[in-house]
Amino acid sequence: MKRFEKRWAGTALVIPVLALAACGGGGDGGGDATSGGATSGGATTGAGGESVSIGITQIVSHPSLDAAREGFKEALADAGYDVTYDEQNAQGDPATATSIATTFAGAGHDLVLAIATPTAQASAQAIIDTPILITAVTDPLEAGLVDSWESPGGNLTGTSDLNPVEEQLSLLTEIAPDAKTVGIVYSSGEVNSEIQVALAEEAAAELGLTIEVATVTTSAEVQQAAESLDVDAFYVPTDNTVVSAFESLLQVAEADQVPVIAAEADTVERGAVATYGIDYTQLGYQTGEMAVEILEGADPADMPIQTQEELTLVVNPAAAERLGVEIPDAVLERADTVLE
Repeated sequence: MKRFEKRWAGTALVIPVLALAACGGGGDGGGDATSGGATSGGATTGAGGESVSIGITQIVSHPSLDAAREGFKEALADAGYDVTYDEQNAQGDPATATSIATTFAGAGHDLVLAIATPTAQASAQAIIDTPILITAVTDPLEAGLVDSWESPGGNLTGTSDLNPVEEQLSLLTEIAPDAKTVGIVYSSGEVNSEIQVALAEEAAAELGLTIEVATVTTSAEVQQAAESLDVDAFYVPTDNTVVSAFESLLQVAEADQVPVIAAEADTVERGAVATYGIDYTQLGYQTGEMAVEILEGADPADMPIQTQEELTLVVNPAAAERLGVEIPDAVLERADTVLE
């Protein structure tokens, strides 16, 4: 898709103190490996002349998680590191994620990147002597990964992808002011989705909306779950199982002519109407910058969990037309990215 970028001041993402939980996972990610020793990358000479080896474990492959991975690698390259990457994919299977983590524990890597909560939890349990960076994890505290957001303790730190659910539902009311019911399909195995549903239900009460939910355990169930909801719009959270099968939900929305609001930009590129959220490439890049600090001597125990402060409004007018709505001029005017 062609992008038209507009300059617009981002808004800080304020992280509330949540008694909630963390970002989950489901399918493929960097390379085709599962728990073996596939590697990618070039020589191992780091910026300071040292040998650098980084293991990457990803729960599933979909554009957001893939973007976080590539942003991470870009930051290391920009810092002058030519790294050997050992990239592994759990293909949505927590048991495989555990196997990968166990292998990484004895692999002698200088650092491990864990993308999404299941891989982060598996890595935290298995790896005690190697620094671990996490990304695409909604609430690392409630996931049992850190002592606190400010002082993680131990050998793990990284970035959170907690998204502004209230602002995203508010955007829905601008685009579809007549909508009264909003459907959310989410994985019962993803704690991050439970967080977002709870936040959505709280925000909906203030916005005059009613949330209807359907749960799935695999991506194959997404279409049937969407079909079970008689709603005026859909909201797609950062649920890895659902996002990996987004097109099946989109098919239902197009048939019913109801808009879809997403939690992140990649899903808008795939056919949702709009989002006001984070950029996963930038989130991964931030995580890569943290990796550089650790490789240069910083202690993960003392590095606060970071969030992305700049949020981006992305709209897809063509998708809106297919879904039976028109994006208001006021929304188009303040959009950072208008897709064509």
